Amino acid sequence: MNGHIEKAGIKNAEASGLQSAEFSRILLIKPSALGDVVHTIPVLVKLRGRYPRARIDWLITPENAEIVRCHPALSNVVLFARRDFSKRGRRWRALLAFLGLLKQIRRAKYDLVIDMHGQVRSAFFALVSGARVRIGFDRPITRELTVSAEHDLRNVPSHGWRGAREGSWIAYTHRIPIPTLDVHAIDRYLWVAPLLGLDDDPPDLTIHLSSETVRNVERLLEEHGVPASKKLVVLVPGTIWETKHWTIEGFAGVAQQFIRDGFAVALAGTTRDQERCQQIAAAARGAIDLSGQTTPAELAALIRRAEVAVTNDSGSMHLAASLGKPMVSIFGPTNPVHIGPYQRPESVVRVDLPCSPCNYRRLSQCPFGHACMKQVTSAMVVDRVHKIVAIGK
Repeated sequence: MNGHIEKAGIKNAEASGLQSAEFSRILLIKPSALGDVVHTIPVLVKLRGRYPRARIDWLITPENAEIVRCHPALSNVVLFARRDFSKRGRRWRALLAFLGLLKQIRRAKYDLVIDMHGQVRSAFFALVSGARVRIGFDRPITRELTVSAEHDLRNVPSHGWRGAREGSWIAYTHRIPIPTLDVHAIDRYLWVAPLLGLDDDPPDLTIHLSSETVRNVERLLEEHGVPASKKLVVLVPGTIWETKHWTIEGFAGVAQQFIRDGFAVALAGTTRDQERCQQIAAAARGAIDLSGQTTPAELAALIRRAEVAVTNDSGSMHLAASLGKPMVSIFGPTNPVHIGPYQRPESVVRVDLPCSPCNYRRLSQCPFGHACMKQVTSAMVVDRVHKIVAIGK
């Protein structure tokens, strides 16, 4: 990681003077999405190690706050209710709350702000803080064909992270250099470490959940006839991009196999995923549908309760990886080297096609009938689950 920066000829942290600087009030900005929040936890841990007596706050959306609120490295969560602006009848209230948030950030007198989000709104928060040191990623770099350790990235994707967006880099006093794009998101976030003199220890992705969250999940399972003694498999078939959806038949086949093997099978996700979960539950009699009934933190507790989780490329995949659970994720249009389960290549199931990855966002863009996902069978996934569980025993 540090070697990339040195090879790029970038000024080191000694030149910036930040390695020896002390900060007492720190704001970490990463409001969403769920997977990105999980990826940022190692930065929080390293900040606490470097500044053991500092106040370290995290600006985050309310729906993701419970993922980090109980972390021992964190002092406070600062809530940014972004979704309230899209709710009818609540926009005026949302505006007043937003103005209150700006005052809260200003009054905190942060002396260090680290913006891991890199958009104009997050950079705006950094500026409003008045912090003397504001760190964020540099401007986007040109995407090029690269060869990763896993496979040849033959298609230059038109989407995906390339650096700070929307001119946000202008708001930073110090910018994190971007020597390459061929790196996992967690390692990319940790490029901030040389600037601040953070340690080189392996990243700690541990998620700390409240006892109340755990009890809520235990109660939910009991209400659906799953006692604490019953072994559980969790399937999370949703994701925002429709091209990252594995097939209904595939998830149903996995559910059917584990039900035959004597497991309880729970389908989970947001309200957006309910239609898919209902279709899978209808095709796999005995599977319970919990979609729309859990918060992100409760989803984490549900996955922690399970013997294994099966997901698409989604935030739930990153939850499972952080929790250290056996898991399998199905990949097609996206690159698992960059955004797959961290250091868990064995957990990725994909078919090696010349057109994959591509990063298409809509099925209508795919000229090959979404073959990269349709050619993954339930038998392939079940077989991979069995291998991973056997390795873990």
